[in-house]
Amino acid sequence: MGKHITLIGAGFCGAALVRELAYRADASTRITLVGMADSFGSGVAYGAARPEHLLNVRARDLGIDPDEPGGFADALHLGQSGRQAFLPRLAYADYLRGELSAAMASAAAHIVCKPQEAIAAERTQRGYRIFLANGEAFDSDQLVLAVGALAPQALPGIGPRLSVHPRYIGWPWQPGALDGIAPDARVLIVGTGLTMVDVALSLQARGHTGGLHAISRRGLVPQAHEAEAGPALELPLAVQQALRAGELTGVLRGVHRAVRAGAPWRGMVDALRPHLQPLWRKLDGRRRASFLRHLRPYWEAARHRVAPAAAGVLADLRARGQLELEAARLLRARWTPEGLEAVLRRRGEEDSRTERYDVLIRATGLDTDIDRTSDPLIAGMREAGLLQADPLGLGVVVDEDFRVHDAAGRALPGLYCIGPLLRGALWEITAVPELRVAARKLARHLLEPARAVAAPRTLLRVVG
Repeated sequence: MGKHITLIGAGFCGAALVRELAYRADASTRITLVGMADSFGSGVAYGAARPEHLLNVRARDLGIDPDEPGGFADALHLGQSGRQAFLPRLAYADYLRGELSAAMASAAAHIVCKPQEAIAAERTQRGYRIFLANGEAFDSDQLVLAVGALAPQALPGIGPRLSVHPRYIGWPWQPGALDGIAPDARVLIVGTGLTMVDVALSLQARGHTGGLHAISRRGLVPQAHEAEAGPALELPLAVQQALRAGELTGVLRGVHRAVRAGAPWRGMVDALRPHLQPLWRKLDGRRRASFLRHLRPYWEAARHRVAPAAAGVLADLRARGQLELEAARLLRARWTPEGLEAVLRRRGEEDSRTERYDVLIRATGLDTDIDRTSDPLIAGMREAGLLQADPLGLGVVVDEDFRVHDAAGRALPGLYCIGPLLRGALWEITAVPELRVAARKLARHLLEPARAVAAPRTLLRVVG
């Protein structure tokens, strides 16, 4: 009897991994894909998007197959201009679901979809037992955690009354989360990254006229892509040498020198991407911590850029004085008889100030800290000793084959992870180009030893 592989998480990573397995596994293999029903096959990033939310990558680069990066653009039959465009994320959700369905329909393996939340997993003599929110439980030889980023934690300083009040929106991706915001409401947004951009775009699309005040430690907002893609750049020799030596300071100096000499900074950032995983592996814990503390916000503002159209909306909101960005911290927020009261401290200042708002929205982006998460699956596995937390809060510890380490530091047989929870191991592992390569590598490892693929036949059963 063949092996049973279960994937928890039906977003991009889950879809890409099932697709790779479907085209390689023979009829003796069983594959189960578990994921939330409302975003099954697309994930929150794409499935929970609204029409105004645009992709942050050009259509030409978003194919799910590493060998065909233009697959998304090809599926939409886009011309040259369309391939350079930043399309709605909902279009990408449709593409992912289509790719998943096509792979399952042609698979020799027996594939089962379970649109349910996985709430627990435990180790057994033969593998792992997975428990679902509907009360179902089943066994699997191998288990892959493809859960994406974790649900956001509670913001520090949020008072108990405000934490359960509808004027506090801790997860803006929930269906209807923004529906109750009055058009003239004054909104405090904690976070100035990509999630803030999405919130601002959604409120603007709804005709919001009230003030939007977005804060973060440094007040940095994602930079914009150029309307026209520039040519690929070759890194200067000094940067290449520093990368090979694992000298982060040398890399930074070389990039700064090239930009001062006229090299486009966007091109330099993009040229670094293929080298970031090897560079991260060379950095010890001290240098990784230093990067996170001093450079991470600036890097992410330059690396994770937004579509020109989205940047234009933000610029217009700021020019009109409707959107204010500030480098500040939220010290406390509470609900009072007079409304929502927030105490803020501007960066570099000793004194704080009190402001009043109508709504507070958490928009702090990716969370990968498994030591602090309330996610039942991940928290339960951590407490059972099945997961070892990255010391810098960047997910789980894994080996080079993505096998998860337990609390004692041992690689557990049959337990794997893919996606943003690998940031501690790889850092650059949150975007399509890197994730699709990782999915192929993991699929090949899961199916070792290699088997001859039988003639394709459909064996798909959907369990509601």
